[in-house]
Amino acid sequence: MTEEPEEQDDPNAEGESGEPQASPEVASLAEQLEATRVERDENYNLALRTQAELENYRRRVSREREDDARYRVLPLAKDLLPAFDNLRRAVQVASASGNADDLIRGVEMVLKQIDDALAAHAVKPIASEGEAFDPNRHDALTQVPSAEHPPMTVLQEVERGYTLHDRVLRPSKVIVAVAPPEQG
Repeated sequence: MTEEPEEQDDPNAEGESGEPQASPEVASLAEQLEATRVERDENYNLALRTQAELENYRRRVSREREDDARYRVLPLAKDLLPAFDNLRRAVQVASASGNADDLIRGVEMVLKQIDDALAAHAVKPIASEGEAFDPNRHDALTQVPSAEHPPMTVLQEVERGYTLHDRVLRPSKVIVAVAPPEQG
């Protein structure tokens, strides 16, 4: 009796398609490897997005912190401005009466102190008289015909405006020139 050799699964054996057949274990490992690669790519992309979001958050918080520090005196400045206006009016009234020299000097000294205190906190007056009207910095109370000044020139400052760094804290209240009516 001749015995025929038993057929064994040869990993290099060719299937019907002519391609090598992989054992079920090798196919399973290849699938696991591909799944791991996909998961790796997803995690890498997630890490990149998370890192970018964190950088954006850091920049935004830094910018907000700088703005908060830069404008923290805003409430103080707003509270000081009415007193500043009253002192200015007192100087004007005392100057008009002509008999209160000491009062004028004292009030002028206080005005200078307040000007200096505000300037130390980056609160600066807005230049108005003789300037071109700027709706971002001036609030026009009325218009007055004027032949001496070009239209839209600030003729008089009624209430001084102020800026804090690059922001308008309060616009100047002004009287603005307009072209005189044509004489017919």
